[in-house]
Parts: sequence; structure tokens; C-alpha cells
Amino acid sequence: MNTATTTLNDTAARPQKRKKVLLTIATIFVLAALLYGLYWFLFARYVEETENAYVQGNVVQVTPQVAGTVTRIHADDTNTVKAGQPLVSFDSADADVAVAQAEAQLAQTVREVRTLFASQAQSGATLAMRQAELAKARDDLARRKALAGSGAVSAEEIRHAEAAVTAAQAAVNAASEQLASGRALTEGTSVQNHPNVQRAAARLQEAMLAQSRNTLYAPVSGEVAKRSVQVGQRVNPGTPVMAIIPLDQVWVDANFKESQLRDMRIGQPVTLTSDVYGGKVEYHGHIVGMAAGTGSAFALLPAQNATGNWIKVVQRIPVRIAIDDKDLKEHPLRVGLSMHAEVDLHDKRGRPVGDNTSAPTPLVSAAPSAAIDDKAKARIASIITANLKS
Repeated sequence: MNTATTTLNDTAARPQKRKKVLLTIATIFVLAALLYGLYWFLFARYVEETENAYVQGNVVQVTPQVAGTVTRIHADDTNTVKAGQPLVSFDSADADVAVAQAEAQLAQTVREVRTLFASQAQSGATLAMRQAELAKARDDLARRKALAGSGAVSAEEIRHAEAAVTAAQAAVNAASEQLASGRALTEGTSVQNHPNVQRAAARLQEAMLAQSRNTLYAPVSGEVAKRSVQVGQRVNPGTPVMAIIPLDQVWVDANFKESQLRDMRIGQPVTLTSDVYGGKVEYHGHIVGMAAGTGSAFALLPAQNATGNWIKVVQRIPVRIAIDDKDLKEHPLRVGLSMHAEVDLHDKRGRPVGDNTSAPTPLVSAAPSAAIDDKAKARIASIITANLKS
């Protein structure tokens, strides 16, 4: 009897228990939906994120400007170098000879121009002498003509005197032309500023510049990568020998879907994480611009959509994100690393990502060309001064 009663009670309790379980599950789902809806309304709708983001940077190629044979390599892959630091040295024997020849040519040119200036005084003295001879010949002719009436001077002597005047006048004209020709080469200038001297000085400066280019210097500070040159190798101008990547100037290109770009604005904050350091290390940055086209538009083989078998594919556009310098110093990144990017869309006051009119940040080379130019000018001045005094 008791067993039958217990069975009946259990059978009656099961629907009640099932209802409670279903009600609890339904309540959990409703609460979860409400919480998700609240989360989406307050936070999620203001965030766009992507895993399709990668670190990019300036890969500065180091190339020679003169041909040469490599004699020494000062830096290798993974080395950190400073701007202006020597990287590769070439055999400078040919360049040294060219500089010596240019120095000798400059010295010779200075002496030749000095002689040209000195000849001006000689030409002036010659002209004065010829003018005196012309005056004397004219006086002799006038005196003989005065005596011709008395028969003291023959007609032949008068003809000789007239010929002497003509010859003296021709000599004066020749001396005057020589003086004018010399003045045309020296007037309005000095030995130092004479065109011939300046031409020889420019050749010496060019030779010294070529000599200095037998050493390749780091154009920027950064880390060496892709070294391809070896000692003893003959290298031609423009051949890449290595690359330098300034790791303090990297950025992130995040490839967002076209449907995610509607509310993005320049200057919106971005939170970034990298697999290298994990999710606990966050990078802070902001949007600085957007590429002019999708990745497929600039592909080697662009998509051909004007076909009968067309399928719509959501396109992605690279959005450039600048990273705060402080975060990069604390946790350096390498070019090519993958990143996770989250854009905060709350602030929509900025310009759309396709409207970037800000001035680009210049990447300036620090190769020591100015110092080489100063050295060449000092050497030129020294040679000119030495040959002016001798």
C-alpha cells in the first residue's frame, strides 16, 4: 500500500520538477539575451575589431652610389645601428688616385689663372710702349713733312716715315686687342672665383664625394636585415646590400571589412594586442588613415568581376593605425607580426578615414654628406691658397 502511494507521489512530482527546470533554463536564456543586448547597446556596437592586422614599417634599402669591391662589413643582420654609422667599406684605391689627380689639376689651374692675371700688367705695359712708338713715328713724319718744302728731306724718307706710322698704329691696335682679350678673361673676377678654377674645384669636390661613397653609412637608425653582400664581392651602383628597419617608426595596417568602415573616423582610439606578448600587454594607438583601395585592387592579378559567374565577396581595406611611442619602447614589435585591433567608435567628430589631409611625417636620411662637403671645401681652399702664395 505504501509503495503504491510513493509511486503515485513521484509520478505527480515529475511534471512539477520538469517545469521548474525548463523555467530555470528559459530564465537563464532570457537573462543572457538581455545581458548581451545590454552589452551590445552600451559597448559592442561601438567597437569594431579584426584579427587581420599586421605590423608594418619602413624597410630602408642601403644601396651604393659607386661601384666597388667590398673589403669590410661593419654590421650584420639583427644588429642595431645608429644613423651615420658605417655599414660596408669598398676598396678606395681608384678613388684615391682620382682625388690626387683632381688636386693636381686644381693646383695647375690656379697657377695658370695667376699667370693670366699677371699677363694683364705686361699687356698694359706693351700697349703703353706701342702708343709711345706711334707718337714718336707721328712726330718724325710731321717733322719730315715740314722740311720737305726746303728740299732737305726726300720723298722716299717721307714714305718711310709714313710706313713707320702705319706699322706703329698696327702694333698699337694689336696690343690693344691683346689687352682687351685678357680683360675679357679676368674682368669682374679673381683668381679664386675664376671659372677655370671653379671648374677644377668642382671636379675635386666630385672626386672627394666619390671617395667618401666608398663607405656606406646607415641612413637611419634601426635594425639591420636582409644583408646580401659578402667580402670580396663586386657591387654595382643601386644594388641592395642590406636593409635597415627603424623599429621605433612601425605602425599597424588593420584590414577591416568594408561593412565595418561606416562609423570609423580619423583619430579614433585603437587598442591592440600581439601574440608575442599576449593579451595582458595592450598597445594604444589611433587611426591615421585608410588605403586608397582594397587589397585585391592592387594585387598582381586584380579580380575580374565583369564575368557571368560573379559571386559577391566582402572586400577588406587596410586602415593605418599609429602606435604610441611609449608602448613601442616598452614592448618593441617586429615588422610582419600579427595583431588584434579593436577600434572605439564612440567619438565620431573626426574626419572619415578616407579623408586624410594631414602632412606626412618625413623620414630623413642622416648620411654624413654635409660633413663630406665641408671637408671638400676646406681642402679646395687650402690648395688655392697654397698656389696663390708660391
